[in-house]
Amino acid sequence: MLSGPNIRLYFENPAGRVAEHANGFAIVHYSSEPRDFTDFQAFMTHVRHLLVQRAWYRVVSDQRLMVPFTDEERTWIRGNFLVRVRPDGQPLHVAVLLAHNVFARLATNLVVSEAREAQLVYRMFEQESSALIWLAELSHPVKSQP
Repeated sequence: MLSGPNIRLYFENPAGRVAEHANGFAIVHYSSEPRDFTDFQAFMTHVRHLLVQRAWYRVVSDQRLMVPFTDEERTWIRGNFLVRVRPDGQPLHVAVLLAHNVFARLATNLVVSEAREAQLVYRMFEQESSALIWLAELSHPVKSQP
C-alpha cells in the first residue's frame, strides 16, 4: 500500500481508504474484504468529492488486494461515479495497480470497457513506482475558456 510523508488519509471505511498525495492526486486503496454496497457507495462518493474539491484529474487505484466488483457496483460506477467525477469535461487519468485476483482483474477490465464514453485514461501497472512515474509525467489539463 502506498504510504509516506507525502500522503494524508482523506477517508476510510470497510470498502477501503482514500488518501491525498502532496503531488496532486488521489490514492484509492480497495480493501481485501467483500464490500457492503452502501460502504462502497460512500467510499466512491468520497473519492469523487476529493477529486472535484481539489480539481484533480489523477488517481492511483490500488486494486492489488481487491475482490471483484459486483454487477451492482459496476452499474453504480458507470451511472453515478464516472458521469460526475469530472464536471469540467477533462479526462480522468487512472493508474491501476493490478489485482492479484484474476476475477478482480476481469471485473476491472469490464468496468473500463463499459465506460468507453467517459473521459477516462486508464493504464494498468504491476509496480507502484511505474504508476507514480506515469502520473508525474502527465501535464495539467488546459482549462477551457468560458
